Amino acid sequence: MGVKDIEEKQFEDYNDVFADIINVLLFNGRQIVKPNELENSKDKTRFKAVNGKITEQERDVAKWWRKQKTKIRLAFFGLENQTKPDPKICFRLYGYDGAAYKSQYEEEKQYPVITLVLYFDHNRRWSVAKTLLDGMQVSDELKPFVNDYKMNLFEIAWLTEEQVRMFRSDFRIVADYYVQLRKNKRYIPSPDTIRHVDAVMKLMTALTGDSRFEETVNSTAKNERKMITMCKVLDDAEKRGKKIGKEIGKEIGKELGEKIGIFKMIIKTVNDYVAKNKLTQKAACEDLSIDYKEYQKAKRFMKKLEAEG
Repeated sequence: MGVKDIEEKQFEDYNDVFADIINVLLFNGRQIVKPNELENSKDKTRFKAVNGKITEQERDVAKWWRKQKTKIRLAFFGLENQTKPDPKICFRLYGYDGAAYKSQYEEEKQYPVITLVLYFDHNRRWSVAKTLLDGMQVSDELKPFVNDYKMNLFEIAWLTEEQVRMFRSDFRIVADYYVQLRKNKRYIPSPDTIRHVDAVMKLMTALTGDSRFEETVNSTAKNERKMITMCKVLDDAEKRGKKIGKEIGKEIGKELGEKIGIFKMIIKTVNDYVAKNKLTQKAACEDLSIDYKEYQKAKRFMKKLEAEG
């Protein structure tokens, strides 16, 4: 499991984020599932494979939906995150859902199992199989007897702006980020206050590879994190970048000054020796144990520096 997978799971495991994803993607923004009605599930199941071996499979995030008053389970929701198309994903999803249904066999009341696949990629759309039958070759004679499985796929970067606005949790920030990159190839941060600061920043760092997100949080006092927005995160990152740039510039300037001083000394030493002993520059370098190529390099550098003025 990579860092990106871990950060996605930790972020989506918050009940308010999980419920928000379900409500927007399944119920068009209606607040059907409440955060306090969600209960964590064991996201690992075991089954006996065809070869007889016991195999363990693990969902990304999974929760039961219960009505608070009755405690009756209304549904089982699972989230799967994908950053690239997987033509065989329906085989895995079918196994997850099958295990969840099998676990209900001895229960008095059964409930539906619903899995959502969240696809995170702003460069290309999902172009491979979306059903079980599409992912394998089945003869026309057998097709009527094969139970198909259709995945619930949601391409986050291709959500509409209206859908993005429906999100009430921090997931809006993530969705907005992907939609903007897909449409504009750049990201303009929103003024929305971030609730789960650590989780969002770690996720953004993992998704983008840009450590500035997490660095900003680490450099912000805990009592100030309640008011953090993406605008502030990127503004602070820019300020830090400029400060670091100035420090680097000073260091480079110092190194350049030292380099110029050395080159001037080499040139003057050789030229004085040439004038005094009536030798060629190459012979002078040999007598002085100075690398002739280094002397030529010094002359070229100083000539270029003078030309640039």
